[in-house]
Amino acid sequence: MTVDALTDVTGVRVGHATRTGDGWLTGTTVVLAPECGAVAAVDVRGGGPGTKETDALDPRNLVQKAEAVVLTGGSAYGLDAASGVMAWLEERGRGVRVGPDPAHVVPVVPAACVFDLGRGGDFRARPGADMGRTAVEAAAASEPGARVPEGCVGAGTGAVAGALKGGIGTASTVLDSGVTVAALVVANAAGAVLDPETGALYGELWQGRAVYPEGCVHEAARRRLALCAAQNGAPPLNTTLAVVATDAELSKAQAQKLAGTAHDGIARAVRPVHLLHDGDTVFALATGTHPLGSEHPLALNDILAAGAEVVTRAIVRGVRAAESVAGPGGMWPSYGELYGKR
Repeated sequence: MTVDALTDVTGVRVGHATRTGDGWLTGTTVVLAPECGAVAAVDVRGGGPGTKETDALDPRNLVQKAEAVVLTGGSAYGLDAASGVMAWLEERGRGVRVGPDPAHVVPVVPAACVFDLGRGGDFRARPGADMGRTAVEAAAASEPGARVPEGCVGAGTGAVAGALKGGIGTASTVLDSGVTVAALVVANAAGAVLDPETGALYGELWQGRAVYPEGCVHEAARRRLALCAAQNGAPPLNTTLAVVATDAELSKAQAQKLAGTAHDGIARAVRPVHLLHDGDTVFALATGTHPLGSEHPLALNDILAAGAEVVTRAIVRGVRAAESVAGPGGMWPSYGELYGKR
């Protein structure tokens, strides 16, 4: 049975650490690979990314697999969360063996951050190593195939999508070949996720299942969004992060192609994307339990198309699952509050 989440890829687990109140509105999300690790790659298209260990994922370089991926709030400061994840993995002997002792390992833990500084009221309230450890422990303690909490949790706690509250979303699909492709996204965008003329979500417009709110509802929502945007001041910095995972057997080069085409899923749901102040980053993980077969060299195409699709759906789900926030750092109404939940 699938749960329409990243955890539908067997062996992949997700854990969140969330902190709110007393100036805090931020968190960290960890995607934990199976104990043997997962082939990993990344594609960075934002002009202002905050990342760690992404060079190690280049197909030309030595490292083949990652043990975990960290998505975190706190801008570049929040990348400290990865240290807590590395320490947890080292204690369990997980990582690249670098010495004769089995304990001599260096865990490969790529990370990326979103900008949420000050959204809880305190600019210095940001994730550190302790929050990273909490998130990876939550991932390890979760059941295989567990549902993944969405909305204002983990790295999505302080996320904002244009003038709306953003958050974490996830989605999955199973191809005719039996391959599973799934995504988890942190929707934290300066660009809009909804059509300003109709109130429909761009991601749902692309999917052909948009809901068009009544005119009076949309006009009330526009007034509320304009008021909140004026009170909040400058628009938020833009970073949408994603992890796309599959159980297919991919090389690093194929995984990098998957990370690249998955950016199409962001572009369908957020406008604009990939600008100079964006940090848009997509990681790809392949657990390798489902061989593609060299006799079908174009079999990767279905996985590439599915990766973009689940990223779009995950953004929609993250926005729909988010809840309104009003505090010392600003006011961000949720899509559900403005247009109703479904």
